Amino acid sequence: MKNKFVTAVIAAGFVASAGMAFAETIKVGYITTLSGGAGIIGKQMKNAVELAMEHKGGKLGGMDAEVIFVDDQRKPDVTKQLANKLLKSEKVNVIGGIIWSNLLMAIHKQVTRADTLLISSNAGPSPVAGSNCHKNFFSMSWQNDQTPEAMGAYMNTAGVKSVYAMAPNYQAGKDMIEGFKRFYDGEVVGEVYTKLGQTDFQAELSALRAAKPPATFIFQPGGMGINFVKQWKQAGMDDVSKLYTVFSVDGISLPALKETALGTISTQTWSPDLDNAINKRFVADYKSKFGGYPSFYAAQAYDTILAIDHAVAKSGSKDTAKMREVLAAGGIPTTRGSLKMNTNHFPIQNFYLREAVKDSDGVVTSKIIDTVFEDHGDAYAQDCKF
Repeated sequence: MKNKFVTAVIAAGFVASAGMAFAETIKVGYITTLSGGAGIIGKQMKNAVELAMEHKGGKLGGMDAEVIFVDDQRKPDVTKQLANKLLKSEKVNVIGGIIWSNLLMAIHKQVTRADTLLISSNAGPSPVAGSNCHKNFFSMSWQNDQTPEAMGAYMNTAGVKSVYAMAPNYQAGKDMIEGFKRFYDGEVVGEVYTKLGQTDFQAELSALRAAKPPATFIFQPGGMGINFVKQWKQAGMDDVSKLYTVFSVDGISLPALKETALGTISTQTWSPDLDNAINKRFVADYKSKFGGYPSFYAAQAYDTILAIDHAVAKSGSKDTAKMREVLAAGGIPTTRGSLKMNTNHFPIQNFYLREAVKDSDGVVTSKIIDTVFEDHGDAYAQDCKF
């Protein structure tokens, strides 16, 4: 299979005089899913990266920049091949992106041991946060366990005594339920792992109806979340159990779910209504340029570019060690405010309770209704030794 590199040369400034060298350029390889059902996520991330580069005038830290987008097809073997090409043929300085935890696990050692920065715009599997951490890896999202930890903590305060938990059967799904159980004090009466990419949940909903749990916690990202929530509503499951979600009712699924999602509760580190200048500009310009609200995937992709810009600007270099030192110090300007970094290079940040509501134009979006955690670090940082 031939892998196609979709290249966006954002700026290619050079000195044209004979005998003079090209102006210094930083090259960023951006790996995401641009095809198949999950392509809707990757396309939002690509949109956000391009918007960030537009906002930065086509430069990163004042240095000419080239961003190379590649489609991982949501396949580990393809992702490994792409990372190899980015490192050896394109000689990129940074690799960013990655939606899926299994894909991040597939290339983590390959990239970090090549003395290249790997910056995740989404995936945050537990192994790379703890004992398998690496100094050249940074997350611009969260560690997988954290968002469900916030939901577990909220459900305690809501007085939920028992819950049925469901997630896809891959690294992130396991991390999500593990994180949820770490903070949830009630009884988990069922723990079900569905197939990654599953579209039909009738069997699971039948089992849920028979179990009659007072609450159901799900992690079903992207198209899986759209299908699950639609089938949940069609089956009248709101009369059986109250639904609590993470990464299932968001900027990816809401345009498809519309009013079906109203009132659904979720937890997240980002929301379109976060009140800071960077986020306001990002949301307004994204909506204007692409015709709808950005998702948290888009916000984290945008923040990845801001992080690289910050690292180059403060270090005055595209050298891995110098950029790493800047990022590790934190204070990174993002859509979530100034981002702190933990000792394992995962963010320390707030986690919010959100509700699906209609905005002033009648468009369904998410709104913050409470803060569950402030400056929350992950459970694995103590095991990370560089």
